[in-house]
Amino acid sequence: MKGADNLYSGRRSVLKATGVIGATAGLGAIAGCLDDPEGDDDDDLDEIVITQGEIIENPDPNDHITGPYFNVLDPVYEPLFNVTPEFEFESRVVEEWEDTDDGAELTLRDDVVFHNGDEMTAEDVAYTFNRMIDPELGIESDQAAGLGAIDNAEALDDTTVLLEHDVAPSLAEFEYANYGRVVNQEWIEEQEQPVAGDDEEAFNGTGPYEVVEYEPDVQVVLEPFEDYWGDEATLERVVFNQDGESSGRANALETGESDIVDNIIPEDVPGVDDADGVEIREETSLRNVFLVMKSGVEPFDSTEFRQAMNYAVDNEGIISDALGGYGEAMTQPIPDGVFGHNPDLDTYEQDIEQAEELVEESGYAGEEITLYSPEGRYLNDADVAQMAADQIDQLDNVDCTFDTAPFPDISDANSAGYDDEEMPFFLIGWGVITGDSDYGLAPFFVEEAPQETLRNEEISEAILESQTIEDEDEREQQLQEINEELREEAPWVFLHSQDSVYGVREDLEWEPRTDESIYLWELDS
Repeated sequence: MKGADNLYSGRRSVLKATGVIGATAGLGAIAGCLDDPEGDDDDDLDEIVITQGEIIENPDPNDHITGPYFNVLDPVYEPLFNVTPEFEFESRVVEEWEDTDDGAELTLRDDVVFHNGDEMTAEDVAYTFNRMIDPELGIESDQAAGLGAIDNAEALDDTTVLLEHDVAPSLAEFEYANYGRVVNQEWIEEQEQPVAGDDEEAFNGTGPYEVVEYEPDVQVVLEPFEDYWGDEATLERVVFNQDGESSGRANALETGESDIVDNIIPEDVPGVDDADGVEIREETSLRNVFLVMKSGVEPFDSTEFRQAMNYAVDNEGIISDALGGYGEAMTQPIPDGVFGHNPDLDTYEQDIEQAEELVEESGYAGEEITLYSPEGRYLNDADVAQMAADQIDQLDNVDCTFDTAPFPDISDANSAGYDDEEMPFFLIGWGVITGDSDYGLAPFFVEEAPQETLRNEEISEAILESQTIEDEDEREQQLQEINEELREEAPWVFLHSQDSVYGVREDLEWEPRTDESIYLWELDS
């Protein structure tokens, strides 16, 4: 039985030894408080403003798999577990958890209430998990990508939930400990699906903060929830707002309108560094940025053509020129520091002649393709994609154009299937938020998976087999072999692991984390 003072060992110690400290994707976890310039210990920090490139697409906490959205919604809906920077799981809404012959049993607190006053029960928690994995319950959740091991959730009594699974217990733990922001079943079933709305009435969580103002695409304002089960929140007001331009975010920081801003592009770094009272802080994340090539759509159904795209692109040059050095070149789908990463693989080095030869072998010489990219979602994302498109366009036998698209459209394309022709070539990022390769492999490379990119029966079966291997060394070896096979299959143009670059007030005692998460309650400590 595991509780607040009994953290995971075994597998967890292996992850710690390899440097894995991932969790939910987004900004960074706030781990301190503002120094008091007057030296008055009673004058605590009472307000903070966090400016992101985006806030939330809609208010539904089970509908998204996007880091900046989690940052806004976590203090409102709160995770079931605390996830430490060392990737250890601690009690939160879930007090104890253990694996049984039937699956994982979660024991819940009995004093948790939703912001509308309803008591939270095991039925709500079971409904939350089933809602994410069963599209018949009202949404087709992107979060299903992280819950592939969970087959069903059932309330055994008012405070006990059974999560049925048939995978290695440690893999199931990585999944359910990273998902499960609880919703009120009765309340949700009365709402539009997914939950929509343009004011504070569209939110109903159990977290320490509740929404008091909501302007879509502008800001979300939070204040403490008086009936919260845990320690009283000390921040009187938290504002998440949105500015899609790095220069706008930097200006908000420099003028004192914001305390933390994300995704500062290299061109804006010197200005922030030179400004009074603010500074740049950075951390290499567990988020890869890459170009998806859907294998069910011509010309990307050819392994040779996909390899050619990798040889056409100079990812090291892009890191240097478009990112100012803020990134690490990818060699495989899984970033360094994640369980199952293969350290023996090399990057594709740019080789225009080899790329052109592979295009000829593919039978798609003369092909015209378009690369799509969001703008402002990732560090200099549009510039990165533009450079990649220009490099591909250098090939004598391929014409590549570039276009931007709203991130929700990119996200939809990522979930549209390996043979969807509407947008088969696009830039996107993926944070391996569980610290285990399965989260970066199964969603993309298992048949019928939510974000399936590559249809390859042999690789799909190998991934599914890896999920059931309980011996850690054996499972790690199989995952590394899968990553080696995927490098050769080249389902993506492998670009880089993105550095998280923030502008921060100098007197804010906070450092970025590789997991990119914000936890407001850490400001209260």
